[in-house]
Amino acid sequence: MNISEYIRKAFPHILAVAIFITVSMAYFYPLLEGKTLVTNDGTVAQNSAMEISAFRAQYGGEPLWTNSMFGGMPAYLISTLFEGNIMKHVNVAFNFLSRPASFIFIMMLGFYILLLMFKTGWRIAIAGALAYGFSTYMFFIIAAGHNTKAQALAYMAPMIGSIIYAYRYNAIKGALLATLFLTLEIIANHPQITYYAAICVLIFVIIECIMALREKELIKFVKSSLLLLCGAMLAVGMNFGALYTTYEYGKYSTRSKSELQTDDTDKTSGLDKSYITQWSYGVDETLTLLIPGFRGGASKPFDRDSETAMVLRRNNASQYIGQFQQYWGTQPLVDGPVYVGAIIMFLFAAGLIIVKGRERWWLLTAAVVSVMLAWGENFMPLTNLFIDYFPGYNKFRAVTTILVIAEFAIPFLAILALRNIFNGTTSRKDILKAIKTAAGITGGLALLFVIFPRLAGSYVSAAEMSAQLPDWLLQAMTADRQKLLRGDAFRSFMLIVAAAGIIIAFVSQKMKKEYAIVGIAVLFLGDMWFVNKRYLPADRFQLKTAAAALKTPTQADAYILQDTANFRTLNLSVSPFNDASTSYFHKSVGGYHGAKLKRYQELIDTVLSAEITNIMLAAQSAQTVEDLQAAIYGTTGLNMLNTKYIIYSPDALPLVNENAMGNAWFAEEPRLVENANEELAGITGANPGQWAVIDKSFGNLVTKQHYPHSAGDTIMMTSYKANEITYTSRASGERLAVFSEIYYPAGWKSYIDGNEVPHFRANYVLRAMTVPPGNHEITFRFEPASYYAGNRIAYASSGIFVLLVAGYTVLTVLKKRKAE
Repeated sequence: MNISEYIRKAFPHILAVAIFITVSMAYFYPLLEGKTLVTNDGTVAQNSAMEISAFRAQYGGEPLWTNSMFGGMPAYLISTLFEGNIMKHVNVAFNFLSRPASFIFIMMLGFYILLLMFKTGWRIAIAGALAYGFSTYMFFIIAAGHNTKAQALAYMAPMIGSIIYAYRYNAIKGALLATLFLTLEIIANHPQITYYAAICVLIFVIIECIMALREKELIKFVKSSLLLLCGAMLAVGMNFGALYTTYEYGKYSTRSKSELQTDDTDKTSGLDKSYITQWSYGVDETLTLLIPGFRGGASKPFDRDSETAMVLRRNNASQYIGQFQQYWGTQPLVDGPVYVGAIIMFLFAAGLIIVKGRERWWLLTAAVVSVMLAWGENFMPLTNLFIDYFPGYNKFRAVTTILVIAEFAIPFLAILALRNIFNGTTSRKDILKAIKTAAGITGGLALLFVIFPRLAGSYVSAAEMSAQLPDWLLQAMTADRQKLLRGDAFRSFMLIVAAAGIIIAFVSQKMKKEYAIVGIAVLFLGDMWFVNKRYLPADRFQLKTAAAALKTPTQADAYILQDTANFRTLNLSVSPFNDASTSYFHKSVGGYHGAKLKRYQELIDTVLSAEITNIMLAAQSAQTVEDLQAAIYGTTGLNMLNTKYIIYSPDALPLVNENAMGNAWFAEEPRLVENANEELAGITGANPGQWAVIDKSFGNLVTKQHYPHSAGDTIMMTSYKANEITYTSRASGERLAVFSEIYYPAGWKSYIDGNEVPHFRANYVLRAMTVPPGNHEITFRFEPASYYAGNRIAYASSGIFVLLVAGYTVLTVLKKRKAE
């Protein structure tokens, strides 16, 4: 084959890539102006990783631990580079565009590859990729800063497509591609998306197995399954550093079972059921798949010219405009609707009629199961079944996220319907029947809400009902929400009519195939583009200089930064346990993370929250600083965490806590307790300088009932790095030392004068050890074997995969030359 022939064959794919780049950058054109997207979760990630980034810059390695939030925690799920997986360079290559444009580009490219595997033709594949890549869910998670989720979603489609390709066409080639994309999927580092993708694959494999049994192709099915299993093992191996450390950390994080004994039926071996289902999709909210404004869209304020805003101004209540939101569904708040597109829903309905065989049953089953599980607390029989019996399901919160399966399955079947319409395999009669039926159902449903908007419900949320708002306000909000629903319902109706019209024109031979496909593609893009602009407009971007200015320290920060000692800060000017801004400048008692240490969360729930409440109540009535100091005096939890500064206003000097225990101290009395309940209860109101509450499981390391102090006894921190802390001690006898650092047994090692010695847990979350008499140097180093062993396995697995790909490529080329 000569070069011109190669170019001719490659041209459609080059064109596809060019289109994907163009539309991605066109939507995110502020990137071309040097601007950046400032998001909440993106800012949280930057704040949380500040100490980690500073460590890399100074020492050139990975700290693997950070003390910048929640007292201290592993850095694995914050920011850690795993060098063993060389496929990370492929991930970098795919992300050659600036973020977030790269996410949309990869999303479209991946779906394009998937559709080509299903023989759609390149034109339909481009149209389908535009529809899938511009799914509204993708844009509002980008707006929220869920970058790892966006990256994982981008690799989901080609990963699943490669698995299908292995079963249907070429087992070896498919397995190698599946290995690559599964590796990239895991690199994205969003286990929840990977887990849901696995559920989608499991449904496919079950249906594929049933069909293999019926068609007597079980041996082929087993061979393909074994090859894919080997590929999955290689993908896991290449990511073993990340997976092993995450698995290890999971035993101690909030995703694990509590050691506290309780009769609470809300508890599971993972997260609490109420926490898992806190974000549950309303059953009727499912119609947002067809009509974006069905439940008000997003939790954002009404427009300034809305009826709600005007009636508030008329009633001298304009200051409350920002407190009332368009969304009125059952979830606490949402960034946008899960809208896959009116035309896609219309074609999905058509696909249920004209797409035959296993794809229809797989994609329908996946979509239905996904939607029903997303209902969460609104459909507890199924939710309880999965929480109690489906391994790993109870480790993830926000069950609405499982809608990513429906958002994959629905467009996939819709585009397969387009394939059947345009490739001549379906009769004109069957196409017209499917189009009329699908348009009648989806278009008719949309038109029904245009004519009878009251069918959608009361237009008032349960919270608004219970708040006993005045009737004039409820009527205004109802009018605004009804207007939005009717407008979007009519919009969906017209889009369906337009798409159906194009298809009918093609079937009636009044429009060429190429023009019809372009027309559908334009409708896809136009539909999604303008809805997405509601939730991710260009004005969300800022100049990088303006974004950097947000990191300027406040007056309180500047005062604290003058202190070069090592301590923790409590920031009461923000929600301390739901905000990571403090971690950018300080070592924070609080922070924000979805998988903090379980014991620390329990300390927050039972000790720290109560202490903070008492401080805030005292602040309201305190006349002097001394009054506040008195309120802090008995805060055992804050004091033992060495909380030296308390910020109550960013524009005022912080409160200095004179009762903070410091970096380490000698406790006189070890109090051995029976279980975690007694351990947690024992620290409430205790004097940490006098007592150390210790679980009896560490009793063999505590040899005395009393460790008396002498006048010259001292212990102090002499050097600090995130992963290595050194102290010096001087004592006339054996002492019980307690350190204001978080206990984490999976990696922290302790040394006295260079010799490894055991340490143990005290006061529920802290480290402690017995120190011999004399002068000594005590060192704690974070050296998790899981990280180093994981990297070695990752290097080996990466090498094996590269050799396999090279070998397959060489054999394929030789086979082709031989055939020629």
